[in-house]
Amino acid sequence: MPGPRDPFLLRFWGTRGSLPAPRPTTNRYGGNTPCVEIRAGGRLLIFDAGSGIRSLGEHLLRAGGRIEADVFFSHYHWDHIHGFPFFAPAYAPGNRFRVWGEPREGRSVKDILAGQMARPYFPVPLDAMRAAVEVHEVRPGQTIELGRTVIRAQSLNHPGKALSYRVEHAGKSVVYATDTEHGSRIDERLVRHAAGADILIYDAAYTEHELRHGRKGWGHSTWREGTRVARAAGVRTLLLFHHEPNRNDHEIGRMERAARRLFRRTWAAREGRTYRP
Repeated sequence: MPGPRDPFLLRFWGTRGSLPAPRPTTNRYGGNTPCVEIRAGGRLLIFDAGSGIRSLGEHLLRAGGRIEADVFFSHYHWDHIHGFPFFAPAYAPGNRFRVWGEPREGRSVKDILAGQMARPYFPVPLDAMRAAVEVHEVRPGQTIELGRTVIRAQSLNHPGKALSYRVEHAGKSVVYATDTEHGSRIDERLVRHAAGADILIYDAAYTEHELRHGRKGWGHSTWREGTRVARAAGVRTLLLFHHEPNRNDHEIGRMERAARRLFRRTWAAREGRTYRP
């Protein structure tokens, strides 16, 4: 078990999928797009840079001191990268960030991130960031060792490709598996990747009805499939994630309760909530 000087915890700064959906009826589960903070043995790991990364950046600056983190991208659809230009700590000299992602269609990770910060889309270029930013490639099946923390990457079924990440530290593990679409059979590759994990963060954007009526091929899964994967993988806790932007708190709560009847330790991820493996 990690002790007080060796914490392992995660916090959601964005739980919504596709685009931000801030309104009174989404306050409970959150309206920002994906951003997950993981603390492992003194290291800061950030998964995806949706609109939630802006609030994370403000939080880090308020804490003071030099900021160092590893930022992992699952893929480059806008809801997972559009907060990156607003990540204030990246503009502060003295901070250091290692950015990890998979190249796409002959383009480097740096080129992809710079693309959304080029005119006419954005007035400030990527090289305006004054922090030390190192960019590293990561491939499916790759293992990254950061001190005593191990991150394992694997492919997900998503248009244009996406990666899931398994974070292992001090005998505990968290799997970040967002943006994946299931088929008629369970995804055995994901089951193996998540086997025995303490927490599985899973894409539960749709209901089975929505998937059958117009959203097949859009690259997302359901809460019901999440419970199937959780049971097959033998995970301890399932966190439903990537909430559909039109879904209000009442509807997400109803999905959470339905999922809990199939897998008892299920919660819908909440923005601002901290969880411990």
